[in-house]
Amino acid sequence: MMFLKVPFAEKDEAKSLGARWNSERKSWYVPDGKDSAAFARWLPPGGADFVPAIAAATPRSHGVTVDSYVGKSVTGKLFVDMQHLCNPFEVCPQCAPRLLECGWQAAHQAVGQTLAALA
Repeated sequence: MMFLKVPFAEKDEAKSLGARWNSERKSWYVPDGKDSAAFARWLPPGGADFVPAIAAATPRSHGVTVDSYVGKSVTGKLFVDMQHLCNPFEVCPQCAPRLLECGWQAAHQAVGQTLAALA
């Protein structure tokens, strides 16, 4: 999947060439398997390697899979593939170092603090 920088005024043209809109990432993209030559003028400065900001925040090394048809994260941006079944909301001596290392624990604590402040 290749994301594009399509101006609003040119969206219909991109769509007619086969580009699709990813509503989650708010970006047009070329579906996998489609020739990208027709979309060359909409390639962002980074070229085919461009990833929208929301996708760049997705940790690819943490086992996140992406549905290439719609470009949606299947498991979530902070998915961590654990080697055994445990509850990540309870302290597990085997999982705690991994959750701390990947940022999951910090994100969980930040959400807890935000919710506590709202209460």
